[in-house]
Amino acid sequence: MRLGVLDVGSNTVHLLVVDAHPGARPLPAHSHKADLRLAQLLDDDGAIGPDGVDRLIGVVHEALQAAEDKGVEEVLPFATSAVREARNADDVLARVRRETGVQLRVLTGEEEARLTFLAVRRWFGWSAGKLLVLDIGGGSLEIAYGIDEEPDAAASLPLGAGRLTAGWLPGDPPAAEDIRALRRHVRARIARTVGEFSRFGAPDHVVATSKTFKQLARIAGAARSAEGLYVQRDLKRESLEAWVPRLAGMTEDQRAELPGVSEGRAGQLLAGALVAEGAMDLFGVETLEICPWALREGVILRKLDHLTVT
Repeated sequence: MRLGVLDVGSNTVHLLVVDAHPGARPLPAHSHKADLRLAQLLDDDGAIGPDGVDRLIGVVHEALQAAEDKGVEEVLPFATSAVREARNADDVLARVRRETGVQLRVLTGEEEARLTFLAVRRWFGWSAGKLLVLDIGGGSLEIAYGIDEEPDAAASLPLGAGRLTAGWLPGDPPAAEDIRALRRHVRARIARTVGEFSRFGAPDHVVATSKTFKQLARIAGAARSAEGLYVQRDLKRESLEAWVPRLAGMTEDQRAELPGVSEGRAGQLLAGALVAEGAMDLFGVETLEICPWALREGVILRKLDHLTVT
């Protein structure tokens, strides 16, 4: 069957269309994205303003039309931290439902971590052993650890690249004192969580998902996306540590010229790099393996599991 996953995230609204069948890997058939940056549309009270809701509804309508054009049988819609944390989330969800017919399922941070972990486990397989999975989104950092398909520990921290950029790095390029303050904040927040995971022992593989990690790996020398999903891509801490001061001295336009960095995410890349560097350092990770599957694939796989049971 052809399924569509509609992901209303902090940076983008992304419709991923896949051909999916129980017992088979989902095959991507179409992708439709819109840079909405909901996390940056919050007002001083933490609410998504009327203009932001209007834009969200318009983008959802476009995604539904794209899904119809591609023959999608069912759309699985969900929202993450930007909607989850908005002060007027209930009103936003009600208006989206009323004007588009879409009932957005708001995932908790822990659900995000668990579904991402499921996708990574299926990609790497049982032989990969114990996995530590890191995912940097626009609004949050997800961490999960385990040996089965359900992680033994999962956490979500408010350390998304978009959130931190908007709240901590106003300059272009940002001031050195702002970067140091953000670095301290990131590391203190991650350090509070490390103990929850370290008690399970060292992982066999440390895996990263998300656009931020993929872009960091690319500028550090990983293969281009055009070379395919199955090419191994890594991010070494040594390389990342060398890149952080370089990114700090660049303007947003200069970062956008780096290989693999999209214009829409260039402004967030430094904050994402500080989170990635802090996580790798505090968890004692020298090399991250990049996984092409993440939250959207996890949602699809969970749906297929349900279809298998029924």
